[in-house]
Amino acid sequence: MGRRIPPGRRVAVRVCLVALATTQVVVGVWALFAPSGFYRGFPSAGHAWVALLPPFNEHLVRDVGALSLALTVVLVGAAIWPQRLLVRLAVIAFAVYAVPHTIFHGLHLDGFGPADAVAQMAGFGVQVVLIIVLLILSAGPADDTEEHGPRRPNEDLG
Repeated sequence: MGRRIPPGRRVAVRVCLVALATTQVVVGVWALFAPSGFYRGFPSAGHAWVALLPPFNEHLVRDVGALSLALTVVLVGAAIWPQRLLVRLAVIAFAVYAVPHTIFHGLHLDGFGPADAVAQMAGFGVQVVLIIVLLILSAGPADDTEEHGPRRPNEDLG
């Protein structure tokens, strides 16, 4: 079994992972099962951010939904079983999606009103901050010495 996140950090790690998973499950369910509604109405009535980047493509919107749900599974799994490796793998997988997504939207704010542009980028900023927090909270010692004492020469490393 992998090394668990220390008890003092476990609650914070789980809260952050569940926060990220919650955003992904909302996007995932909506985009996968109601792609046209997602395109025309995300994040809420009168604030159709996705529609500001036309054209609508049902296939791509459904793919975004399915991939968001896949990330949800990984993030929730890491929250349930908070081993360092699993948490870090989930966070890095999320970062591979979220960082380029944030950059893209930061460079494509044409058509957004000031309040919507700020709200969108603030939402992305929260995700990036949670990524950084999770990477810090899930960091561990360079080796097992700090947690378990020095290894004996014949001790199994697996």
